[in-house]
Amino acid sequence: MDQLSEEVRQESPWTMMFADDIVICSESSEQVEENLERWRFALERRGMKYKRHLSTTSNSQTPNSTMAKTKELSKDTRNKIVDLHQAGKTESAIGKQLGVKKSTVGAIIRKWKTYKTTDNLPRSEAPRKISPRGVKMITRTVSKNPRTTRGDLVNDLQRAGTKVTKATISNTLRRQGLKSCSARRVPLLKPVHVRARLKFAREHLDDPEEDWENVIWSDETKIELFGKNSTCRVWRRKNAELHPKNTIPTVKHGGGNIMLWGCFSAKGPG
Repeated sequence: MDQLSEEVRQESPWTMMFADDIVICSESSEQVEENLERWRFALERRGMKYKRHLSTTSNSQTPNSTMAKTKELSKDTRNKIVDLHQAGKTESAIGKQLGVKKSTVGAIIRKWKTYKTTDNLPRSEAPRKISPRGVKMITRTVSKNPRTTRGDLVNDLQRAGTKVTKATISNTLRRQGLKSCSARRVPLLKPVHVRARLKFAREHLDDPEEDWENVIWSDETKIELFGKNSTCRVWRRKNAELHPKNTIPTVKHGGGNIMLWGCFSAKGPG
Protein backbone atom coordinates (compact mmCIF):
# COMPACT_ATOMS: atom_id res chain seq x y z
CA MET A 1 0.00 0.00 0.00
CA ASP A 2 2.91 2.36 0.62
CA GLN A 3 4.00 1.88 -2.98
CA LEU A 4 0.47 2.13 -4.41
CA SER A 5 -0.42 5.31 -2.54
CA GLU A 6 2.94 7.07 -2.66
CA GLU A 7 1.81 9.74 -5.12
CA VAL A 8 -1.46 10.64 -3.33
CA ARG A 9 -0.70 10.01 0.35
CA GLN A 10 -0.30 13.05 2.62
CA GLU A 11 1.29 13.31 6.04
CA SER A 12 -0.70 12.64 9.21
CA PRO A 13 -3.33 13.63 10.23
CA TRP A 14 -4.55 14.36 6.69
CA THR A 15 -3.93 10.75 5.68
CA MET A 16 -3.82 7.94 8.26
CA MET A 17 -3.17 4.37 7.15
CA PHE A 18 -4.14 1.40 9.30
CA ALA A 19 -3.95 -2.36 8.85
CA ASP A 20 -7.16 -2.54 6.84
CA ASP A 21 -8.37 1.07 6.55
CA ILE A 22 -7.32 4.44 5.19
CA VAL A 23 -8.62 7.65 6.77
CA ILE A 24 -8.59 10.79 4.63
CA CYS A 25 -9.25 14.08 6.46
CA SER A 26 -9.98 17.47 4.93
CA GLU A 27 -11.30 20.84 6.02
CA SER A 28 -14.31 20.80 3.68
CA SER A 29 -16.50 18.27 1.91
CA GLU A 30 -15.26 19.55 -1.45
CA GLN A 31 -11.67 18.73 -0.50
CA VAL A 32 -12.76 15.29 0.71
CA GLU A 33 -14.39 14.56 -2.65
CA GLU A 34 -11.32 15.79 -4.49
CA ASN A 35 -8.97 13.65 -2.37
CA LEU A 36 -11.21 10.61 -2.79
CA GLU A 37 -11.12 11.11 -6.55
CA ARG A 38 -7.31 11.25 -6.48
CA TRP A 39 -7.17 8.00 -4.46
CA ARG A 40 -9.71 6.33 -6.74
CA PHE A 41 -7.73 7.27 -9.83
CA ALA A 42 -4.40 6.15 -8.31
CA LEU A 43 -5.76 2.76 -7.17
CA GLU A 44 -7.89 1.93 -10.21
CA ARG A 45 -4.97 2.83 -12.46
CA ARG A 46 -3.18 -0.13 -10.81
CA GLY A 47 -6.10 -2.52 -11.22
CA MET A 48 -7.62 -2.12 -7.74
CA LYS A 49 -11.14 -1.22 -6.59
CA TYR A 50 -12.21 0.65 -3.50
CA LYS A 51 -15.30 1.01 -1.31
CA ARG A 52 -15.65 4.14 0.75
CA HIS A 53 -17.20 4.81 4.15
CA LEU A 54 -17.92 8.53 4.41
CA SER A 55 -17.88 10.09 7.89
CA THR A 56 -18.76 13.75 8.40
CA THR A 57 -18.70 15.80 11.61
CA SER A 58 -20.48 19.13 12.03
CA ASN A 59 -18.57 22.36 12.61
CA SER A 60 -19.70 22.41 16.24
CA GLN A 61 -17.32 19.50 16.87
CA THR A 62 -20.04 17.38 18.44
CA PRO A 63 -18.88 13.92 19.47
CA ASN A 64 -21.64 12.25 17.47
CA SER A 65 -20.83 11.88 13.80
CA THR A 66 -22.99 10.54 11.02
CA MET A 67 -21.64 7.38 9.42
CA ALA A 68 -23.05 6.09 6.14
CA LYS A 69 -21.92 2.54 5.37
CA THR A 70 -22.99 0.33 2.52
CA LYS A 71 -22.59 -3.44 2.18
CA GLU A 72 -22.79 -4.92 -1.26
CA LEU A 73 -24.88 -8.07 -1.68
CA SER A 74 -23.38 -11.00 -3.50
CA LYS A 75 -24.54 -11.77 -7.01
CA ASP A 76 -26.11 -15.06 -5.85
CA THR A 77 -28.22 -13.18 -3.27
CA ARG A 78 -29.36 -10.67 -5.87
CA ASN A 79 -30.30 -13.47 -8.27
CA LYS A 80 -32.23 -15.24 -5.48
CA ILE A 81 -34.20 -12.05 -4.85
CA VAL A 82 -35.21 -11.93 -8.52
CA ASP A 83 -36.11 -15.65 -8.57
CA LEU A 84 -38.29 -15.31 -5.47
CA HIS A 85 -39.95 -12.23 -6.95
CA GLN A 86 -40.76 -14.14 -10.13
CA ALA A 87 -42.16 -16.93 -7.95
CA GLY A 88 -44.73 -14.47 -6.62
CA LYS A 89 -43.33 -13.65 -3.19
CA THR A 90 -43.63 -10.16 -1.74
CA GLU A 91 -40.70 -7.89 -0.96
CA SER A 92 -41.28 -8.28 2.79
CA ALA A 93 -41.30 -12.09 2.55
CA ILE A 94 -38.14 -12.09 0.45
CA GLY A 95 -36.40 -9.79 2.92
CA LYS A 96 -37.29 -11.97 5.89
CA GLN A 97 -36.21 -15.15 4.12
CA LEU A 98 -32.82 -13.81 3.01
CA GLY A 99 -32.21 -11.41 5.91
CA VAL A 100 -32.17 -8.35 3.67
CA LYS A 101 -33.96 -5.03 4.16
CA LYS A 102 -37.20 -4.54 2.28
CA SER A 103 -35.90 -1.36 0.68
CA THR A 104 -32.85 -3.22 -0.64
CA VAL A 105 -35.05 -5.96 -2.07
CA GLY A 106 -37.22 -3.36 -3.78
CA ALA A 107 -34.20 -1.56 -5.26
CA ILE A 108 -32.81 -4.79 -6.73
CA ILE A 109 -36.18 -5.73 -8.21
CA ARG A 110 -36.60 -2.28 -9.78
CA LYS A 111 -33.11 -2.47 -11.20
CA TRP A 112 -33.84 -5.88 -12.70
CA LYS A 113 -37.09 -4.65 -14.25
CA THR A 114 -35.36 -1.64 -15.77
CA TYR A 115 -32.04 -3.12 -16.96
CA LYS A 116 -32.81 -6.87 -17.00
CA THR A 117 -29.67 -7.54 -14.94
CA THR A 118 -28.52 -7.58 -11.32
CA ASP A 119 -24.89 -6.84 -12.11
CA ASN A 120 -23.29 -3.60 -10.98
CA LEU A 121 -23.79 -0.91 -13.58
CA PRO A 122 -20.85 1.29 -14.57
CA ARG A 123 -20.70 4.33 -12.34
CA SER A 124 -20.42 7.81 -13.71
CA GLU A 125 -17.26 9.58 -12.64
CA ALA A 126 -17.27 12.68 -10.48
CA PRO A 127 -17.74 15.85 -12.56
CA ARG A 128 -14.47 17.38 -13.67
CA LYS A 129 -13.57 20.71 -12.12
CA ILE A 130 -11.75 21.75 -15.28
CA SER A 131 -13.86 22.08 -18.41
CA PRO A 132 -12.77 20.39 -21.67
CA ARG A 133 -11.76 23.82 -22.94
CA GLY A 134 -9.62 24.38 -19.84
CA VAL A 135 -7.99 20.96 -20.28
CA LYS A 136 -7.05 21.85 -23.85
CA MET A 137 -5.66 25.20 -22.68
CA ILE A 138 -3.32 23.79 -20.02
CA THR A 139 -2.30 20.87 -22.26
CA ARG A 140 -1.40 23.31 -25.03
CA THR A 141 0.50 25.47 -22.54
CA VAL A 142 2.73 22.65 -21.25
CA SER A 143 3.23 21.36 -24.80
CA LYS A 144 4.63 24.74 -25.84
CA ASN A 145 6.64 25.20 -22.61
CA PRO A 146 7.25 21.92 -20.71
CA ARG A 147 8.85 23.88 -17.84
CA THR A 148 5.54 25.53 -16.92
CA THR A 149 4.84 24.97 -13.21
CA ARG A 150 1.57 23.85 -11.67
CA GLY A 151 1.32 27.20 -9.91
CA ASP A 152 1.44 28.98 -13.28
CA LEU A 153 -1.40 26.77 -14.57
CA VAL A 154 -3.45 27.38 -11.42
CA ASN A 155 -3.09 31.13 -11.96
CA ASP A 156 -4.01 30.83 -15.64
CA LEU A 157 -7.19 28.93 -14.83
CA GLN A 158 -8.05 31.31 -11.99
CA ARG A 159 -7.85 34.24 -14.41
CA ALA A 160 -10.22 32.30 -16.66
CA GLY A 161 -12.68 31.87 -13.80
CA THR A 162 -11.83 28.32 -12.65
CA LYS A 163 -10.39 27.78 -9.18
CA VAL A 164 -8.51 24.49 -8.74
CA THR A 165 -5.63 23.10 -6.70
CA LYS A 166 -2.23 21.92 -7.86
CA ALA A 167 -3.30 18.30 -7.24
CA THR A 168 -6.17 18.75 -9.70
CA ILE A 169 -3.71 20.09 -12.27
CA SER A 170 -1.48 17.02 -11.79
CA ASN A 171 -4.39 14.59 -12.14
CA THR A 172 -5.69 16.36 -15.24
CA LEU A 173 -2.33 16.37 -17.01
CA ARG A 174 -1.74 12.74 -16.00
CA ARG A 175 -5.00 11.75 -17.68
CA GLN A 176 -3.68 13.45 -20.82
CA GLY A 177 -0.58 11.23 -20.74
CA LEU A 178 1.72 13.87 -19.22
CA LYS A 179 3.70 13.53 -15.99
CA SER A 180 6.35 15.49 -14.15
CA CYS A 181 9.90 14.15 -14.64
CA SER A 182 13.45 15.33 -14.21
CA ALA A 183 14.80 16.84 -17.42
CA ARG A 184 17.33 14.63 -19.18
CA ARG A 185 20.85 15.95 -19.67
CA VAL A 186 21.90 15.78 -23.33
CA PRO A 187 24.78 17.29 -25.32
CA LEU A 188 24.19 20.83 -26.53
CA LEU A 189 23.43 20.63 -30.25
CA LYS A 190 23.25 23.89 -32.15
CA PRO A 191 21.27 24.11 -35.41
CA VAL A 192 24.47 23.77 -37.43
CA HIS A 193 25.22 20.47 -35.64
CA VAL A 194 21.72 19.14 -36.31
CA ARG A 195 21.97 19.98 -40.00
CA ALA A 196 25.39 18.35 -40.26
CA ARG A 197 24.20 15.12 -38.62
CA LEU A 198 21.09 14.97 -40.78
CA LYS A 199 23.17 15.55 -43.91
CA PHE A 200 25.56 12.75 -42.92
CA ALA A 201 22.67 10.32 -42.30
CA ARG A 202 21.06 11.06 -45.68
CA GLU A 203 24.35 10.71 -47.58
CA HIS A 204 25.03 7.25 -46.11
CA LEU A 205 21.45 6.01 -45.94
CA ASP A 206 21.87 3.49 -48.79
CA ASP A 207 25.46 2.41 -48.08
CA PRO A 208 25.95 -1.39 -48.25
CA GLU A 209 26.47 -3.28 -45.00
CA GLU A 210 30.05 -4.17 -45.95
CA ASP A 211 31.10 -0.52 -45.87
CA TRP A 212 30.18 -0.19 -42.20
CA GLU A 213 32.61 -2.98 -41.28
CA ASN A 214 35.44 -0.49 -41.89
CA VAL A 215 33.95 2.22 -39.63
CA ILE A 216 34.75 2.75 -35.96
CA TRP A 217 32.51 4.93 -33.74
CA SER A 218 34.14 6.65 -30.78
CA ASP A 219 33.24 9.05 -27.99
CA GLU A 220 34.50 10.22 -24.63
CA THR A 221 32.78 10.83 -21.30
CA LYS A 222 33.56 12.37 -17.93
CA ILE A 223 32.98 10.41 -14.72
CA GLU A 224 32.79 12.20 -11.39
CA LEU A 225 34.96 10.69 -8.67
CA PHE A 226 32.62 11.86 -5.90
CA GLY A 227 28.88 12.28 -6.02
CA LYS A 228 26.71 12.64 -9.09
CA ASN A 229 26.73 15.45 -11.60
CA SER A 230 22.93 15.53 -11.92
CA THR A 231 19.79 16.66 -10.12
CA CYS A 232 18.12 14.40 -7.60
CA ARG A 233 14.62 14.55 -6.10
CA VAL A 234 13.75 13.55 -2.55
CA TRP A 235 10.50 13.24 -0.64
CA ARG A 236 10.87 15.03 2.70
CA ARG A 237 8.94 16.90 5.35
CA LYS A 238 9.05 20.64 5.85
CA ASN A 239 12.16 22.00 7.62
CA ALA A 240 14.01 18.70 7.05
CA GLU A 241 16.04 19.81 4.04
CA LEU A 242 19.36 19.50 5.93
CA HIS A 243 18.79 15.97 7.23
CA PRO A 244 21.60 13.69 5.97
CA LYS A 245 19.09 11.48 4.17
CA ASN A 246 17.80 14.48 2.21
CA THR A 247 21.14 15.92 1.10
CA ILE A 248 23.79 15.14 -1.51
CA PRO A 249 27.29 15.33 0.00
CA THR A 250 29.89 17.32 -1.91
CA VAL A 251 33.60 18.03 -1.58
CA LYS A 252 35.70 21.02 -2.56
CA HIS A 253 36.53 21.33 -6.24
CA GLY A 254 34.15 18.46 -6.99
CA GLY A 255 36.56 15.72 -5.93
CA GLY A 256 38.01 15.50 -9.42
CA ASN A 257 36.99 13.40 -12.42
CA ILE A 258 38.42 11.09 -15.02
CA MET A 259 37.94 11.08 -18.78
CA LEU A 260 37.16 7.78 -20.47
CA TRP A 261 37.36 7.07 -24.21
CA GLY A 262 35.38 4.25 -25.78
CA CYS A 263 34.49 2.95 -29.22
CA PHE A 264 32.61 0.24 -31.06
CA SER A 265 32.60 -1.20 -34.55
CA ALA A 266 31.24 -4.22 -36.40
CA LYS A 267 33.79 -6.33 -34.49
CA GLY A 268 32.49 -5.23 -31.07
CA PRO A 269 33.24 -2.62 -28.36
CA GLY A 270 36.68 -1.29 -27.53
